Formats: sequence, structure tokens, C-alpha cells
Amino acid sequence: MSDTDKDGRIHIEDDDAMAGESTGRVRYILGFSLLAAIIILSIIWMTGAVSF
Repeated sequence: MSDTDKDGRIHIEDDDAMAGESTGRVRYILGFSLLAAIIILSIIWMTGAVSF
């Protein structure tokens, strides 16, 4: 829950303020996506170099 102090500032607990996932699943998705992009772009680059 959030609390307001005497100066009017709002204080929110860490667990309430945190909106993201903490499982680490996003990190793996980003890693696999980066690897896939590198592989696909490398294939495009190599096949383009062979055709010239």
C-alpha cells in the first residue's frame, strides 16, 4: 500500500511498485531473438556476397 508523509510525498513499498516479471524469461527471449537475428542477417550477407 502507499503512504503519504507530512510533506505530501507518496511512498510506495517495493513490491507494490514493481510491475515487471522476475522470472528471467524475458532475458532468454531477448537472447534467442538476438542470436536468430545475427544468424539470419549473416545468411543474407553471405548469400548476397556469393551472388556477386
